[in-house]
Amino acid sequence: MLPNRFFRLLIVAWLMLLTPTTWAATTLVAVASDFTKPMTEIAAEFEKATGHTAKLSFGSSGKAFAQIQSGAPFEVYLSASEQYPLELEKTGFAVVDSHFVYAIGKLVLWSAKPGYVDGQGKILATGDFKHIALADPSHAPYGVVAEEVMKSLGVLDKLRPLFVMGENISQTFQFVSTGNAELGFVGLAQVINVNSGKIGSGSGWLIPDDLHSPFRQMAVLLKTGAENPAALALVDFLKSPAALAIIEKYGFGLPK
Repeated sequence: MLPNRFFRLLIVAWLMLLTPTTWAATTLVAVASDFTKPMTEIAAEFEKATGHTAKLSFGSSGKAFAQIQSGAPFEVYLSASEQYPLELEKTGFAVVDSHFVYAIGKLVLWSAKPGYVDGQGKILATGDFKHIALADPSHAPYGVVAEEVMKSLGVLDKLRPLFVMGENISQTFQFVSTGNAELGFVGLAQVINVNSGKIGSGSGWLIPDDLHSPFRQMAVLLKTGAENPAALALVDFLKSPAALAIIEKYGFGLPK
């Protein structure tokens, strides 16, 4: 009996010496492009804390939604809207009741030119510009919100002929930052100075929340990741104080 007991003790001791990375797994994550900066930082902290790796794929929420429906092997999905994750649950692609709001999106009317966009957004009605950039509202939630803002201000029909459509919010930012559009609607996270909490370059107007519908960004665990420990751990980590601090640092509102 003694040898067997001794053997069991050796096994226990060996298991206790194993580092977290011994059990490390990888999860494939579809992420709305507005969340590129915070999610890149969150993924690095996630790996340090758990040993697991999150492989990130950034793009428009609508395009990722379509890819998931077509069989893309994503395991966690971070959308810039509520619509797509809820639909994936209804249609059987996501784990039922696994959705949660991870951030509140913030929209900015921004120009790379200092002093160009005023602090109340009056330029939308009075400005003499030829192009205004926004993400394509057919599949990018930021474009939907941008149109809601312009409609609230009574300038949507006037400005529509001047639209330059980005495939996603990252391309929209590129249009404005390179001067292909004089101004455009971008995410606060793209232009914020994380040290000051203010717009870091150019000029911009942080759009009040009452000019558009609630901008809740939602995540969901997909059925492909239901048994992957890395996917499950990432879902938990996104709700942690460490992740929430990063999300807030980049100008997003926190879920309540």
